Amino acid sequence: MAVKILLVLVFIAIAVGVGLYCRKTTSTVDGFVLGGRNVGPWMSAFAYGTSYFSAVVFVGYAGQFGFKYGLAATWAGIGNAILGSLLAWWVLGPRTREMTHRLGAQTMPEFFGKRYQSKALRIAAAAIIFVFLIPYTASVYNGLSRLFGMAFNLPYDVCVIGMAIVTCVYVVVGGYMATVMNDFIQGIVMLLGITAVIVAVIMSNGGFSEAVISLSQIEAPGTDMQGAFISFFGPDLFNLIGVVILTSLGTWGLPQMVQKFYAIKSGPAVKQGAIISTLFAFVVAGGSYFLGGFGRLYADQIEYAANGTPIYDSIIPTMLSTLPDVLIGLVIVLVLSASMSTLSSLVLTSSSTLTIDLIKGNVVKDMSEKRQLVCMRGLLVVFIVLSAAIALLQYHSSIVFIAQLMGYSWGALAGSFLGPFLWGLYSGRISKASVWCSFVIGVGLTAVNMGMGFAGTPLIASPINCGALCMLLSLAVVPLVSLVTPSVPFDVKPPSVKGATDREYERELEAETAAS
Repeated sequence: MAVKILLVLVFIAIAVGVGLYCRKTTSTVDGFVLGGRNVGPWMSAFAYGTSYFSAVVFVGYAGQFGFKYGLAATWAGIGNAILGSLLAWWVLGPRTREMTHRLGAQTMPEFFGKRYQSKALRIAAAAIIFVFLIPYTASVYNGLSRLFGMAFNLPYDVCVIGMAIVTCVYVVVGGYMATVMNDFIQGIVMLLGITAVIVAVIMSNGGFSEAVISLSQIEAPGTDMQGAFISFFGPDLFNLIGVVILTSLGTWGLPQMVQKFYAIKSGPAVKQGAIISTLFAFVVAGGSYFLGGFGRLYADQIEYAANGTPIYDSIIPTMLSTLPDVLIGLVIVLVLSASMSTLSSLVLTSSSTLTIDLIKGNVVKDMSEKRQLVCMRGLLVVFIVLSAAIALLQYHSSIVFIAQLMGYSWGALAGSFLGPFLWGLYSGRISKASVWCSFVIGVGLTAVNMGMGFAGTPLIASPINCGALCMLLSLAVVPLVSLVTPSVPFDVKPPSVKGATDREYERELEAETAAS
């Protein structure tokens, strides 16, 4: 117990210390929100990865989908690495950095407002972010607190409040730079922790071969397939594809993820960051889902609801409960790292969006930079308190699982923003009407499905599949509607062998050479 407590205290001290160290970078709005757009490849890549993978993935998704699909759940981790990280960096990174720099956009709603020349679109995008980031933020607490309860026997409420306070301190004090510096440290912990845990769990089941043999002998409900949980595509390929699409393609339209490309400093940094981020995702996401694939070996030990349904959030904590104290302490710090990095990214995105895109110029007409910083810090505290309150309400009323909360919010956000953002980077023929259609589809389909689910029978049984469908519809609707509605005139440079930021970097070097 002493070792576990010491590891957690050291981690908290480092996080707060980094926040205090970075407070000098928060004197301007650009510095507080984007770190002055001068963040290097390693910090950007780790910030992207740690914001991507939180307790939602390690505890919620790995437990649920590993239990459902067995070792085939590892495909979700592979999809996260290839589609969610590598291709996202290659396709979005250079153009996002160049275009947001050219437009002077600090948030995704501001990008929509300036790119499509519409204040209404900017306000609508800000409202969508405000409403749908909160459920996702609340879900981040749940997995961490279950692990704390297992390791320290602490009440859920204490864990939620403690995590909220620590995150609040270092983000309010240090802003974006404190977030990315902590993300880098936390990312290293996650890499080491995932590797150690996988080895320990497999060895506790007699080694890899013995664990796979035991898993192969478990029958999968609903199919006659032998060894379904060790098969290449698992017992339910269709729903597995939905998981891969939601968790991989979703990052392309999530404001807290795309924001990492705003802040990276140059073209070469984008290229390096793509490789680093992909390797990070292979280890962390691939490892998490692979670990969850052995969840069926613990079917007689996990918690079940009154109707006999497994409580998926209890699977990973059950798997870890038999590990040595040192490893449990490492896991606690691992998930604390993942959760706090994601939480800090989400609340920073929410507060900056609400301040810059809704309050500034609308509620407060003439808002100085100092007042914007005060407002953002105040809203950070409000959002953290609000998300913690929702997490406590969800836990005590057992409304939904982690994966369902994440599925709803990812579906609405990425389903609204993915098409307009991606096509807006590459095409000068996109219309305002197409953007509005994407917003309506993302929010409308998610809200209808969620409402019908609460009423009894959802339109689409799985919120994961609903979210995946919203994203695919967004990608298809935007260009189709733009064919029959007036486009917003905008100069988009055609793709070339050189990335957009490479060309900008060369221009900067030429200017510096001419000046000297």
